[in-house]
Amino acid sequence: MKDVTVTDPGVVKRAVGAAMVGNITEWYDFGVFANLEATLGDVFLSPAGDTMKTIGTAILFAIAFTVRPFGGLFFGPLGDRIGRTKVLAITVILMASATFLIAFIPDYNTIGMAAPLLMVFLRLVQGFSTGGEYAGAMTFIAEYAPDKRRGFFGSFLEYGTAIGYLMGAIMSLGVSLMPHDFVMSWGWRIPFLVAGPIGLIGLYLRMKLEETPAFQAVAKESEAREGSQSLKELKEIAIKFWKPILICGGLVVCWNGVNYVLTTTMPAYFNSYNKPITENHVSEYLQIGSLAIMLFIIPFIGKLSDKIGRKPVMFTGVGLIIVLAIPSTLLTQSTSVPMVAGGMVMMTLMLLCFNSTSPSTLPSLFPTEVRYGGLSVAFNISISAFCGTATVIITSLIAATGDHNWPGYYLIFVGVLGLVALFFMKESANRPMQGTPPAVATEEEARELVEASQRAAEKA
Repeated sequence: MKDVTVTDPGVVKRAVGAAMVGNITEWYDFGVFANLEATLGDVFLSPAGDTMKTIGTAILFAIAFTVRPFGGLFFGPLGDRIGRTKVLAITVILMASATFLIAFIPDYNTIGMAAPLLMVFLRLVQGFSTGGEYAGAMTFIAEYAPDKRRGFFGSFLEYGTAIGYLMGAIMSLGVSLMPHDFVMSWGWRIPFLVAGPIGLIGLYLRMKLEETPAFQAVAKESEAREGSQSLKELKEIAIKFWKPILICGGLVVCWNGVNYVLTTTMPAYFNSYNKPITENHVSEYLQIGSLAIMLFIIPFIGKLSDKIGRKPVMFTGVGLIIVLAIPSTLLTQSTSVPMVAGGMVMMTLMLLCFNSTSPSTLPSLFPTEVRYGGLSVAFNISISAFCGTATVIITSLIAATGDHNWPGYYLIFVGVLGLVALFFMKESANRPMQGTPPAVATEEEARELVEASQRAAEKA
């Protein structure tokens, strides 16, 4: 019995809530940035033409992803040494502070090129802190959750993603309904100011929690490591765990490729290539509707993955991506609102199969002592190279070729990568994670597990 972790339902729920708040903070910023793209282009890049404003704003968004791998390399091993809770407290306050300070940057007409340069600096701070945030939040929930409900509890991390982006989209929509002169002076700043209180709430929730049971089991060993060994640890992770790193990378690119196309590329796509859909804020309403669909379905698919396994759900997602990539893109080019809505719903269905299961799947690829570090390295390098740059790549290719189907081509590419990764991934549902004792919800489950183990040993 002492080798089985019995989780406290109240503590698990608080852990899920604390992890969610960080993701809400991160994706609130993404929602604001994506939906105020045209306004931010006018504020920070006013002399540029429309196409260059679109590409320039996409670069301002993507610049944060250039430092995410460095944030992962720094915070990941640190989280394996000093603990998940401490590092997650640091990342949430850094993210919220950087987003909050964007509200105080003067516009281009006031300070010239210093305006976009200040935005670049704060976006780099956001990216660096985010590099240690999401992998840590996944690890945090996965290590607290009982084995048989890890998919369900892990799915709430992406529930936080949908809430954060939805909040950002709604705030941006509210700003866009204000008088133009007010929006250009102070209105655009309001959504960024809201990030401050969100960050303080996240900090409070995270500081109230103890370390995960899995980390506590290896805490003495972690504390014994010296900080100067970080580079050595990273090298060891890369050599020993190259296979799970590649599998994780493939799944991350597939999952977040769809995610970023839906949430950040499509607003810029509509603004540049489908102006009728941006009239009367139709595109914003469609995005909000897509996110509302996710809020209702995410926990159910997470729970389903606990019953039938992660791989069947993810294989379904890969199939939807490859088959529906081009049809969904063609629908979003229509001036008919129902047809565009159909394309957005298709992309949402592709995404649901991954964002409901990945937060419980990816931490299972690595053992406890390197879980935060290994996951941070794989996650952030993959997302920086292929996903955060999606809008820049797709917009530039459309401008260069005149072919508006590049979102679909990109989705097929990431779908194929995900398919390859899934073939090499082992099923992790209802099983203890590597290097982690079995985790159950009740004492009765613990006794049943021990008795079953004893019977199996006797038969052997």
